[in-house]
Amino acid sequence: MTIRLPGADGRLRTYAPRTDPLAVLPDGAPLASRTVFSAAHVVADPYADVSPDAPAAVDWDATLAFRRHLWSHGLGVAEAMDTAQRGMGLDWAGAAELVRRSSAEARAVGGRIACGVGTDQLTGPATLHEVRAAYEEQLTLVEESGARAILMASRALAAAAAGPEDYLDVYGHLLRQAADPVILHWLGPMFDPALEGYWGSPDLDTATEVFLEVIAAHPDKVDGIKVSLLDARREVALRRRLPDGVRCYTGDDFNYPELIAGDEQGFSHALLGIFDPLGPAAARAVRVLDTGDVKGFRELLDPTVELSRHLFQPPTRFYKTGVVFLAWLAGHQEHFAMVGGLQSARSLPHFARAYELADGLGLFPNPERAEARMKTLLALYGVTS
Repeated sequence: MTIRLPGADGRLRTYAPRTDPLAVLPDGAPLASRTVFSAAHVVADPYADVSPDAPAAVDWDATLAFRRHLWSHGLGVAEAMDTAQRGMGLDWAGAAELVRRSSAEARAVGGRIACGVGTDQLTGPATLHEVRAAYEEQLTLVEESGARAILMASRALAAAAAGPEDYLDVYGHLLRQAADPVILHWLGPMFDPALEGYWGSPDLDTATEVFLEVIAAHPDKVDGIKVSLLDARREVALRRRLPDGVRCYTGDDFNYPELIAGDEQGFSHALLGIFDPLGPAAARAVRVLDTGDVKGFRELLDPTVELSRHLFQPPTRFYKTGVVFLAWLAGHQEHFAMVGGLQSARSLPHFARAYELADGLGLFPNPERAEARMKTLLALYGVTS
């Protein structure tokens, strides 16, 4: 059986899908050598009569089922992060409900969970006092849910801060208030252009010093940092300067195998959006790493980087579209619809290449179903077999 796929040049080519999926059985035992979170997507309700700018309509059953899928492989879930379309279709009310439901589900199944804390209830210009209050509201909800908090980068803070001192003040206040250690999140502007100049400077070296100053002032309140700058060398340099006991969670969807494998001076844990479609494969690779087999780990995970770089290609913030597309092909949801109508954010050649790369990795438990769904999408665009 073959399928015709459009390329970036506009021409159709013939592809023979793989028939033997990657066989990875669920193993709920926690991963041992690394702490690994998958930032999980939300499943839209395709039957809801909503417009793209209306509050999101979420299919809660399918959304929670996907989290159980990740937990079944021993992965943690990073909830209500940018992969869940925070600020790109999912508003604070929807995110709050997501935090409540997922945290309750985590308790029920014994899954690890951490949840995003931001300021997205602020929809216009805000003062620093309002930014701090918005963070506090979300931090309270996450802590009351029983989840670990991830202090996400704030568009409102980026707009309101006059310089590094404002970041030091806001984050210092939040860390003093936090009941338990939190994860700090540095999201680069390639993921969200509104975060340009975060930590008070567009110069990354200067910003890094401010970031480290925040951590050094409150090391007992920082479980770790999540770095999403797509710069492996910078992440390693930052990782080596962290206080003892503060972890580095890579958010580098371009260079994650080498960063997780580490070097003679240390390694990164992981909090990655690409581990949404790669969940079983990633868990399998880390279990090999748990045995001390770094070479075997790299042999399993390195081939996935081409797919990840494809999904996260510029404009990087639209990687969520590819993530949900692959979830549909893999059978984790019955439709390819997204909150905010974001299913339209990538081109047909982009989808075709994502399908080809994911199929080549054996990521589809039922290759025939994935092929049929890909053909359905192609037919909607006028491509017939």
